[in-house]
Amino acid sequence: MPQLGVQLTIQDRHVVMDNGILKVTLSNPGGIVTGIQYNGIDNLLEVLNEESNRGYWDLVWSSPTSSGTFDVIKGTTFKVVVENEDQVEVSFTRTWDASLEGKMVPLNIDKRFIMLRGSSGFYSYAIYEHLEDWPAFNLDETRIAFKLRKDKFHYMAMADNRQRNMPFPDDRLPPRGQALAYPEAVLLVNPIEPELKGEVDDKYQYSCDNKDNQVHGWICMDPAMGFWQITPSNEFRSGGPVKQNLTSHVGPTTLAMFLSAHYSGDDLIPKFKAGEAWKKVFGPVFIYLNSSYDWRFSNIANVVTQAHAKPNLQMLVEVQSWPYSFPESEDFAKWDERGNVSGRLLVKERYINDDYISAKGAYVGLAPPGDVGSWQRECKNYQFWAKADDDGYFSISNIRAGDYNVYAWVPGFIGDYKYDVVMNITEGCAIDLGDLVYEPPRDGPTLWEIGIPDRSAAEFWVPDPNPKYINKLYVNHPDKFRQYGLWERYAELYPDNDLIYTVGVSDYTKDWFFAQVTRKKDDNTYQGTTWQIKFQLDNVNKSSSYKLRVALASATLAELQVRVNNPKATRPLFSSGLIGRDNSIARHGIHGLYWLYNVDIPGAQLVEGDNTIFLTQTRGNGPFQAIMYDYIRLESPPSSSFNKKI
Repeated sequence: MPQLGVQLTIQDRHVVMDNGILKVTLSNPGGIVTGIQYNGIDNLLEVLNEESNRGYWDLVWSSPTSSGTFDVIKGTTFKVVVENEDQVEVSFTRTWDASLEGKMVPLNIDKRFIMLRGSSGFYSYAIYEHLEDWPAFNLDETRIAFKLRKDKFHYMAMADNRQRNMPFPDDRLPPRGQALAYPEAVLLVNPIEPELKGEVDDKYQYSCDNKDNQVHGWICMDPAMGFWQITPSNEFRSGGPVKQNLTSHVGPTTLAMFLSAHYSGDDLIPKFKAGEAWKKVFGPVFIYLNSSYDWRFSNIANVVTQAHAKPNLQMLVEVQSWPYSFPESEDFAKWDERGNVSGRLLVKERYINDDYISAKGAYVGLAPPGDVGSWQRECKNYQFWAKADDDGYFSISNIRAGDYNVYAWVPGFIGDYKYDVVMNITEGCAIDLGDLVYEPPRDGPTLWEIGIPDRSAAEFWVPDPNPKYINKLYVNHPDKFRQYGLWERYAELYPDNDLIYTVGVSDYTKDWFFAQVTRKKDDNTYQGTTWQIKFQLDNVNKSSSYKLRVALASATLAELQVRVNNPKATRPLFSSGLIGRDNSIARHGIHGLYWLYNVDIPGAQLVEGDNTIFLTQTRGNGPFQAIMYDYIRLESPPSSSFNKKI
């Protein structure tokens, strides 16, 4: 049977795109998705909501002197960009002028929606532009949100091992739900589905690294269908491959996140100055719908398996089709307007191997020119990343024209790599960089080390949650750290004294708590904590310096101080100062932004025999001020012959 062509119907207050598989209704001229008709259901979006609260682009913005303002982006002008049987593309624009200063974000915004013949879904993208003579502002967040029918969509899936039957939104409200330490976390005390009683629901338990955040959504059992958000590229997301973002959560809600300060804080909020011109294309992303008559005769487990398998395959199709050929905006660069970069990354670590080491699994990327490691805080422009193979070879394709630095980091090694030559990517270029060599920070042989340098605290001890506050999805799950309230377990496990780790005796997978959190006192106030690393030295070079490498996976309003063999020393040997706003403890992350500190320890402060390094997190105004360690290493002076690896 031939596929029906795409039809566009323009009404006074609505615009309808219909390709015979689904029908999408948008407000005119606002460009709000008010209805999605599919699989015999008149509207998959929540019909109990106002039309403006169903499917929409939104943002949070602020001036340099004001707090954030939430803004559902409503167009003021509608235009047909393409209309034929193979494709419809429509535009909803909102323009800014000086009369709106202080009232509306100083951006021109062009929201686009595309429907193709034979496609079981639709695409959306937007072009944001700040002109040179416009005022300063901050763009705290921007995204697309879809709010589905709560009577239809109850099962959420965001990964093969992260999917479950979800609570109803009513379960989060009193008296069915009880708010916990912050509004997003709710204890289900009397949910509509009794089997969920006693569980915690929190949208941050379903966050995901950008590199893994490609498809997520919801499944309806009757009639059997899936609603999925597919992101075919991370080029328009901020913060690089391991920046974490929200996905789907109770509502039922599905998000396409483009910019956010989640798991990073203010560092990932783009701040535009007066006189700074900027333009960026966010998306396209694909809203994919699937169903099968055969699902109706399957049990629930089979429906879930089949419903989730197909969007995974569709995601691969979308990724392989990137960059799309069909968006009409000249601001979206097509494949022939882009370039490619390839090469090989090697590691030179003379205290591990005299030969070059292949940078197996390295993350190699192009991001705007900046300092070493600046990519993880870059949030205005585009980034392009690839993962090196076992031999260190990498290929980064479909890079937009412009100037970039090559950045990289290698699991198993501390620090960041940057290729100092600015790369000018032009249309159709194919640049082979040959062999690049990364020399990680290193002064001398390893005396001891704790952890794995992978920018995560996942290898350390994560306790079982309080049985009063569990999410059953994460019981016996590798992401155990996503359980609620783990910060409170520290004082329970260490009621009298703080953590003491003995090199050569302790096991960091069992004896190193995943986060150095504050301790709650009897009067319900909090205090900082001091951890100890005890180690022995047979010989000490008193005239040289030893190097302590401290890599942090996360920091939230914290201060790390280092003392050696004298915990009461008035002045610490090192202080980080107040660092971090990533809030990863409260948001169930196992990492936020990466920090690396290199601390010189004078040999005169060490002794032959027993030594102790004291790590103090000094700040204690609340339960979430904390740091997570990625990796700690003590190096002897370069001339030393020590090489004891623990």
